[in-house]
Amino acid sequence: MTSILAFFIGIFSAVAAYILHQLIHLIERLLTEDFLTDAVNWLYLVFPVIGIWLTSLFIKYVVRDNISHGITRVLYAISTKRSVLKRHNCWSSVVASAITIGFGGSVGAEAPIVLTGSAIGSNLGQLFHMDKRTLMLLVGCGAAAAISGIFKAPIAGLVFTLEVLMIDMSMASLIPILIASITADIFSYIFTGTSTLFTFTLQSPFSVERVPASILLGLVCGVMSLYFMRAMNFCEGQFAKMKQHPYRKLFVGGITLSTLIFFFPSLYGEGYTTLGTFITGKTVTDWSQVMNGSLFYGHNELLPLYIGLVMLTKVIATSSTNGAGGCGGTFAPSLFVGGFAGFLFARLWNMQQISVYLPESNYTLLGMAGVMAGVMHAPLTGIFLIAEITGGYQLFVPLLIVSVVSVMFISIFEPHSIYAMRLAREGKLVTHHTDKSVLTLMSMDSLIEKDYVTVQPDMLLGKLVNVLSSTDYDFLPVVDTAGRLMGEIDINKIRHIVFRPELYQKFRVAQLMTPVPAILYRNEPMEDVMHKFDTTNAEALPVVDINNCLQGYILRTRMLRAYRQLVADFSAE
Repeated sequence: MTSILAFFIGIFSAVAAYILHQLIHLIERLLTEDFLTDAVNWLYLVFPVIGIWLTSLFIKYVVRDNISHGITRVLYAISTKRSVLKRHNCWSSVVASAITIGFGGSVGAEAPIVLTGSAIGSNLGQLFHMDKRTLMLLVGCGAAAAISGIFKAPIAGLVFTLEVLMIDMSMASLIPILIASITADIFSYIFTGTSTLFTFTLQSPFSVERVPASILLGLVCGVMSLYFMRAMNFCEGQFAKMKQHPYRKLFVGGITLSTLIFFFPSLYGEGYTTLGTFITGKTVTDWSQVMNGSLFYGHNELLPLYIGLVMLTKVIATSSTNGAGGCGGTFAPSLFVGGFAGFLFARLWNMQQISVYLPESNYTLLGMAGVMAGVMHAPLTGIFLIAEITGGYQLFVPLLIVSVVSVMFISIFEPHSIYAMRLAREGKLVTHHTDKSVLTLMSMDSLIEKDYVTVQPDMLLGKLVNVLSSTDYDFLPVVDTAGRLMGEIDINKIRHIVFRPELYQKFRVAQLMTPVPAILYRNEPMEDVMHKFDTTNAEALPVVDINNCLQGYILRTRMLRAYRQLVADFSAE
């Protein structure tokens, strides 16, 4: 049954990828086909703002849900929602991202289509009442099929799912993902023919003399990956501060994006056409076509400066697009920045007339793989994606060198990918470690025990003894009149006086209570909860809100019982 569902997931994801690309190209062609190449085009200042505004209206009044950061939302669904994605995710991201990118939004279509494919897998699994583990697998099938369908890269789709999304995969689990990925690839060929995303001809085969240059490019890609992630995180943080002012976000983000596109038209849309110019071009005249329609047109000597400025401002353009209300991902921008970095590296190297020549087209592809691998912490995805979308398997060794060096460098500074970074900070990320994954999947709300009796600090010992006799617990929380936790009564610590009636009127709860061993907060990561139990050796810990009002208790025995059950379910095939 799972394999049959994977087959249909592959078909539907390929259809969605085809529709998305056709919509993007249709809108872009209608808007820009009459643009000049030898002069600036003032409409670059208008179209991106209109696109973001239309996308915002579509999301606000039609979708009525947050559909940004597609791959992060898939990770979140796997981590905290048991792989359940909403039905509108099967189509809403396609429409929203087509409008955003077609009008010039400097983002990629891959994250939206991954969300779409994953939602198709999730909803098909829900329709046929699949269990949680199968549902997670079908979400992976949708993600793999989406990457395969949009790039015609089935192996890249498979390794993307394994590296970025999935956990504890077995050989049996690979079969449905392969079926979905290959099916999407075949149908993409049916829809669009046998051409690859980029036309690539190997100018010069790889040689041992280029190994040092490849290692150095890997370090450059690692630095660019770090810049990409840190700059993206900073810009998103600035737009998050304007969350309550949507029109301010639209104005600031829209003006920033349109201004950057006006000066650097290469930032318009996904940017794959520009990358294709670097890959197919052979002379400075060919490469200088990337400056068409800009203030740099006709100044071929400024090509390295133009490339450097575009490379650095792409992150700002991408974050401005999403921050202002657009819909798109960082997959294509990472390829774009990497391609520019690789080309600039080779161009500057060759301009120094060093004895070892570096083919600019080859190193454009190597840079694409290196930065994408670093940003996503997925070296295999970078290697196979570039090899498949160009047919450039002859570059396999340098692709391996650059991608691995880039990931090794970025891992020193950022332990998680750009998609997982937000979830990791909130403790909501499922990792490849079963114990941590199980703790992430556990819900605090399902463990809170609310059947408890509270006492107040002015209660006399005599009345406290009566309350103790009516409860099954060895503890009683002490709260004030507002419900704020003050401490607890541990029966084991007052056992020496509870059987002395002559003291019943002499002691009050405030004199007998002790501080709680530790406090748990609502929405606290379960890994931290388990750590507090281990360090305090407590049998029960209170859960409070931000005002220190008691919400309930979590019992060690109940938590461990739920943990053992989840481990059994999680590990079962």
